[in-house]
Amino acid sequence: MSNTSLSTVSNQVMWNRLISVVEEQAQALVRTAFSTSVREAGDLSAGVYDVEGRMLAQAVTGTPGHVNAMADAVPHFIREIGAENIFEGDVYITNDPWKGTGHLHDITVVSPSFHKGKLAGYFACTAHIVDIGGRGFGADANSVYEEGLAIPIMKLAERGEVDQAFIRVVRANVREPDQLVGDIYALATCNEIGHRRLVDMLQEFDMEGLEDISTFILENSRRATLERIAALPRMSTEGEMTIDGYATPINLKVKLTVEADRIIADFTGTSGVDPKGINVPLVYTKAYACYALKCAIAPEIPNNAASLAPFEITAPEGTIVNAVHPAPVALRHIIGHMIPDTVFAALDKILPDTIQAEGAGALCNFQVSLRPRTDETPPDTTRRSEVLCFNSGGSGARPTLDGLNATAFPSGVMTMPIEATEHTGPVIIWRKELRADSGGAGQHRGGLGQYMEIGAVEGHEFDFSAMFDRVDHPARGRAGGSSGAPTTIAQDDQSPMRGKGKQFVPHGRKVMCAFPGGGGYGDASKRDRQAVKRDLALGYISADAAKSSYGLTEDDVADVMRELEQGGDIA
Repeated sequence: MSNTSLSTVSNQVMWNRLISVVEEQAQALVRTAFSTSVREAGDLSAGVYDVEGRMLAQAVTGTPGHVNAMADAVPHFIREIGAENIFEGDVYITNDPWKGTGHLHDITVVSPSFHKGKLAGYFACTAHIVDIGGRGFGADANSVYEEGLAIPIMKLAERGEVDQAFIRVVRANVREPDQLVGDIYALATCNEIGHRRLVDMLQEFDMEGLEDISTFILENSRRATLERIAALPRMSTEGEMTIDGYATPINLKVKLTVEADRIIADFTGTSGVDPKGINVPLVYTKAYACYALKCAIAPEIPNNAASLAPFEITAPEGTIVNAVHPAPVALRHIIGHMIPDTVFAALDKILPDTIQAEGAGALCNFQVSLRPRTDETPPDTTRRSEVLCFNSGGSGARPTLDGLNATAFPSGVMTMPIEATEHTGPVIIWRKELRADSGGAGQHRGGLGQYMEIGAVEGHEFDFSAMFDRVDHPARGRAGGSSGAPTTIAQDDQSPMRGKGKQFVPHGRKVMCAFPGGGGYGDASKRDRQAVKRDLALGYISADAAKSSYGLTEDDVADVMRELEQGGDIA
């Protein structure tokens, strides 16, 4: 075997090793984090960078909004800390929405990695923390100054010594100080795990640093991505969608232009900045627009600086997808998670029979701020608590497959188990189940949303911060498929509630939520009849929907019911 072949094989092995290093880094964060958003939902990212701050590898565990945004973050740290002030044992921190990952509730920690006394690269990680002070996690703020404690790019530790004054400031400004400080140490620790594994790798392969493997990764990734782009037709297309917004609907619009060596996504024509906290810094828009493009065009190429570079994302300042300081941005994910479906609407005209239908898009999150009841004397056992719950609707049907039920796309975070949610505070999840008939009808059915009923332990009242969309604008089907079911929210006495914003729930009341389904794909009359019967048997669709949407007869429905009663299996 030639030296060139040996070098290529060795470099590929080291590339895979780097990916495993950052995956272990991410798993260390999952194991040590205090916040349920990290431990249970996996709302995090981890990556390794070369000495110039270019991302070389990202962990499989994590979200596109974090890791793709974090790809731009490390150069900000290098520039603001200054090369002359970077020392072994340092740890840097920020939650700057425009230099991190889009809102104050994400803390990004960067650590330089030294080998044999020389800077070899950087490790970075991000995690969503439950509370950062201010108004709390929600859309109600009028500027970023109301949304919590702002941490500029600074040193958390210098030469191994933690800045205890900084820790005291943090503890004094948040509602859950032990949890937040624990998360900060978990972030720093996971970077340390990555550093140790990198040193092991460098020693094993007798390497002085990452220069050679960095060149190999970036050159090969860029070349492979450009090959995928070059195979596309040279054309421009547009995609557009309307979503709920806060008080008024938001229009998202993108123009995709395919050139020989790049794809340009221009969001000119998108609605302007909203008065409330649903605005999106450009870094987060870039993260999810790039993710959509990579999913459709180059999904098998690992994410790094070079594989992302050919996707150029632009938006005029002052649009909701390029909001500048001091715009409120706490719920930037509400709009940001809709960006892939907007891009897909344009891609569908370039790649027919490839793009899935619209899904729920934004996560169906809510935060519950619990306190002792105020209408009468509460029991001594009551307490204040902040509980954040991650949930999801259904994803859109695909050209050859049904959509996924209660699955977060595009974020990829996990739905929190009831037990983990109830463990964090005096909240009760009375109901959590799939929502029949919520997936849009089609040759391939949209994924189902879910029902949830939320209350509090006896003696508590609470504020419910809703972070929902798809109330007035459900997920659209594609290629003739039907729309998914919309979001609904109300108290158990039928008092209506808004899809976004903090709302008071008195003692003894419950919040009743129905999360949206994904759109269907293709003509429902073409759906395989056995698949329809299976959906009916599983409770995914009702008998009425089986007849009205899919054409099953009364006899067909009766056969399915009889088979179930006899313990048969509807394969």
